[in-house]
Amino acid sequence: MKVLISTDIEGVAGVYHPEQTRQGNPEYERARLLMAHEANAAIAGAFDAGATDVLVNDSHGGFRNMPPDVLDARARVVQGKPRYLSMVAGVDEGVDAVCMVGYHSRAQGRGILAHTINGFAFAGIWFGEQELGEAGVYGALAGEYGAPVVMGSGDDVFIAENRPLFPHATFVQTKRATGNNSGVSLSPEQSRHAIRAGIEEALAARADAKPLVFKGPQTVRLRCQSPALADLFCQWPNFERVDGVTLCFTADTVEAAVRMLNCCSAMSTMLR
Repeated sequence: MKVLISTDIEGVAGVYHPEQTRQGNPEYERARLLMAHEANAAIAGAFDAGATDVLVNDSHGGFRNMPPDVLDARARVVQGKPRYLSMVAGVDEGVDAVCMVGYHSRAQGRGILAHTINGFAFAGIWFGEQELGEAGVYGALAGEYGAPVVMGSGDDVFIAENRPLFPHATFVQTKRATGNNSGVSLSPEQSRHAIRAGIEEALAARADAKPLVFKGPQTVRLRCQSPALADLFCQWPNFERVDGVTLCFTADTVEAAVRMLNCCSAMSTMLR
């Protein structure tokens, strides 16, 4: 059994503030270790469940947050960017299940540190009529490779948003949101125990899990955070301007759509 663990930081127990997610300050240095230890709990749970190969994907920001020497040596680590499959890089190796640890709710929501892919650039992303956060976007990309999302951890808003997309999955609530930068969290130790047990439970039941599959070409609607960003992204001829901040495009596959969105995310740094 080969397992991919995609690890973000905003849903980690004890993380509430943007300062904890940005390099260059002591708060981040503490938070990146909390992230790494939740990843270790997930790795341990996967091996407890009988995994023979575990990939842990560093899926926050620049994708090089967790110190590799802190991570469980039994796992292989996916770090650095750019990479085509982004938060689920490694799924192309033929994994049997995907686990999403430390994830958060989508942009403009009431969850802790809510955003979608790039909070500076994107105010919302829709595939067809379905608004998706990062779990939905990357769960659909994993589904295109035949891999189901079997487990997710994060706050209560993240869970409520994504349970309908992954009804078979096991969810672990690490904290309860009381605002964008506030909440009530499990202790890091409690969170790690819950994640380890949750992944073991999820993998034991993986036979019932089904990949999230969006068939056919994808019509994607992107709401930008400003008209200036919409101006910038429309330099790409594939985009159609809907209004001052809304664009749409069509992509043959989810992977093609994700790669276009990530290119827009990278382009947005021109306006920072």
